[in-house]
Amino acid sequence: MKTQQLLLLFLFLLIVLKIDAQQVKGQVINELNQPLEAVYVYNLNTKTHAHTSETGQFIIENTNQGDSLKLGLLGYKTKILSVTEDSAKSVFTIVLQEKLFQLEEMVIEEQLSPVSTISRLDLSTNPVNSSQDVLRKVPGLIIGQHAGGGKAEQIFLRGFDIDHGTDISISVDGMPVNMVSHAHGQGYADLHFLIPETVNKIDFGKGPYYAKEGDFTTAGYVDFATKDYLKDSEVTFSIGQFNTIRTLGMIDLLEKTKNQNSYLAVEYLEGDGPFDSPQNFNRINLFGKYVMFSPENDKLTLTASHFTSRWDASGQIPQREVDNGNISRFGAIDDTEGGQTQRTNLNVEYYKNVSENTSLKTNAFYSHYNFELYSNFTFFLEDPVNGDQIKQKENRDIFGLNSELNYTTNLGNVALKLTSGLSLRHDNTTDTELSHTLNRTTTLEQIQLGDINQTNAAAYFNADFEMGKFTIAPAVRLDHFKFLYTDKLSETYSAEAETKAIVSPKLNAFYNANNNLKLYLKTGIGFHSNDARVVVSNSGEDILPRAYGADLGTIWKPFSKLVVNSALWYLFLDQEFVYVGDAGIVEPSGKTERYGFDLGVRYQLSNWLFIDTDATLTHARSVEDPDGENYIPLAPNFTMAGGLAVNNLNGFSGGLKYRFVDDRPANEDNSIVAEGYFVTDFNVNYTIHNLTFGVAIENLFDVDWNETQFATESRLQNEPEAVEEIHFTPGTPFFAKAMVTYRF
Repeated sequence: MKTQQLLLLFLFLLIVLKIDAQQVKGQVINELNQPLEAVYVYNLNTKTHAHTSETGQFIIENTNQGDSLKLGLLGYKTKILSVTEDSAKSVFTIVLQEKLFQLEEMVIEEQLSPVSTISRLDLSTNPVNSSQDVLRKVPGLIIGQHAGGGKAEQIFLRGFDIDHGTDISISVDGMPVNMVSHAHGQGYADLHFLIPETVNKIDFGKGPYYAKEGDFTTAGYVDFATKDYLKDSEVTFSIGQFNTIRTLGMIDLLEKTKNQNSYLAVEYLEGDGPFDSPQNFNRINLFGKYVMFSPENDKLTLTASHFTSRWDASGQIPQREVDNGNISRFGAIDDTEGGQTQRTNLNVEYYKNVSENTSLKTNAFYSHYNFELYSNFTFFLEDPVNGDQIKQKENRDIFGLNSELNYTTNLGNVALKLTSGLSLRHDNTTDTELSHTLNRTTTLEQIQLGDINQTNAAAYFNADFEMGKFTIAPAVRLDHFKFLYTDKLSETYSAEAETKAIVSPKLNAFYNANNNLKLYLKTGIGFHSNDARVVVSNSGEDILPRAYGADLGTIWKPFSKLVVNSALWYLFLDQEFVYVGDAGIVEPSGKTERYGFDLGVRYQLSNWLFIDTDATLTHARSVEDPDGENYIPLAPNFTMAGGLAVNNLNGFSGGLKYRFVDDRPANEDNSIVAEGYFVTDFNVNYTIHNLTFGVAIENLFDVDWNETQFATESRLQNEPEAVEEIHFTPGTPFFAKAMVTYRF
């Protein structure tokens, strides 16, 4: 009888506990009534956890009356919420107060994406004020500028000379930046339409391991997200050497509420650069954003932007002409180079809470793009009378859609998150042109002229199985391409087409060894597409060569104020492309392999002083060529970047930043070497009330360095034979500018 009574009591307790268990819902906002994403919500009693969504919402299961919920996000004060009897009957609204970013408060296990958290730290301690700085915020990424801000940057990452974007996928608010089958180079990614002060978040990943990321994601991807609102309106004016002027206005158009935000940003730049022939560079950017939240907390975002730019350029100059004193480092052989470009973007984003455990995010975009560039890489090699100047021109429309469905559930004790997505991108270019020109005024010969019609449809699926300390994430992506090229130089109508599909599987695993040590193994297959003109001319060969990669890494916080991330990695490419824009062809360079080691360190020396450094050591070689002749031209062997940042010290902020690139081979047998460089930049700002005064210095120690270098065969007008040697664009000398900002 006693046993039966104990059994009945036990069953009764189980029923009571089951009834008492609650599902707690809430929304987390800041003091400006704006939702906070990725807030960690942790039940101190049951050890269950959740993260807030893009609209600040969370649901945490298995919560009982009397439990305590801890809510935390770096840069905000932690809050403890007690679960009461009424918790399951209403949706809590929790306000977190902003505070200084303290690295000691970071717990690796609590971060939805530790890598993105690192970028948040970098943006917080050393904000960006140029489009070049935006890309440099990606650890391990080095850039070089050909034309003082006119052309897209040349990018180096993980032993790749990516040119302008062939092996890295870049997007802004879900809208692609890379241009397929571009007049100047495959994957051309001109980010200059992005006003740096509007950047809110940088998400990035290295390698081909992410189902959401498709074309060009071999070395990695970078996704920028712009701000949904402004804390303050502001006006900035800066002036510097070389007739440099920058003005910026960012105006809050609506009072910040929980329901809607809107702002407008305008940027204007001009400058001549340090060159003997002035660049006459100018650029104007317009950006507007409107965000609305429905009563159900669904989110609608409308963005529109327009950018236009023009410039003159001195181009790449031969080392021999500088050595013999005929020109200075900032001189030119053909100073009629230059160009103009513009881009208009419209983007609509919609985030909907379909149910308690399902959300849908969709964006549709349209871009209109114009590009015209004049270059002369070989001077008088091909045409000893008129010279070798070329024009590359295109007119493009891009239409696209991305849609992603997220679903979370539990399979017993296993937390499962399913992500599925669809995307469509259609590029329509007219009069894509490559011509031989003279002095930017006379067209001597049209080498290529045609219309490109290219479509990429994709679907992907990813599953995250969270089993205690382990997370296993298998994924697969399917891409289908249609290439169509109409040759307008053909005597008869000629429209050539090719189609190709590719499946890219991924498998990633994560292990939380403890609260502050995460281990991961990432594996996957990716690809980069070829230029449509080459695809159809080669009858569909080498359309989508694969990339096979693996990363074994850690994110570790050994001490309270120190975070270390590291990775051993390997990447094999079926076919590496070298796009020769001045010849309008893609040169296949065969199979390649790269392997290396990444190391990143973030350390907070005090409440106001931060130190960071990122280094990448790489071995990059062609697989099919003999030893000694298998170097990959311009592939960096070793790069490092970092510095010190001062954040809010009695009104002062600023930093000392450096970047280093080691010597690297400029050709296949390493007989021509691209010299490395070490460059240091400095900035300091002082804020008093609503005013901020600042000074920034690029190349603080005035070192001679070459920003971009190529081993090029060229001939000058007075030379009987061609010479192959380093041709370079000089890096900026000591360059100082001052600025003032007024916030209201």
